[in-house]
Amino acid sequence: MTIRRAGAAGLIFGVLIGVALQTVAAQQLQRRAIRPEKAPNTGLPFSPGVLAGNTLYVSGHLGRDPVTSQLVAGGIEAETRQSLANIREVLRAGNMDFTNVTSVTAYIASFDDFAKFNAVYREVFPKDPPARATVQVAALNDHARIELQMIAVK
Repeated sequence: MTIRRAGAAGLIFGVLIGVALQTVAAQQLQRRAIRPEKAPNTGLPFSPGVLAGNTLYVSGHLGRDPVTSQLVAGGIEAETRQSLANIREVLRAGNMDFTNVTSVTAYIASFDDFAKFNAVYREVFPKDPPARATVQVAALNDHARIELQMIAVK
């Protein structure tokens, strides 16, 4: 009799654990597009961000003005600030901010602009910045100087 009870309790416990794991897995697999109100409309087939569980994947953002969708004037500094402002809106729409950012990929058109880019980047990440890769590329869309992509975790 004791063996049967232990077996039944073990079975019930196993079922409960299985249900809990399926619930966690389902929550992690849920994904939704993040589209902030203040975002450039490029007409391109991508979401500004995708929230999957507690992780927000932020698409690459150029320094586009959210009203005109055109690149802002002023060089690498202005484009970097605008890219970061656009990403801030995506993070807000996903109930996050720059403190949640864990990884950044920066695509830069010329390493001649690297120091200027870093100066603006430090304004947003002054202490304990996220992991980052910076890659010089041959060209960016619309002759942009910088494109930033991020991952944030809540």
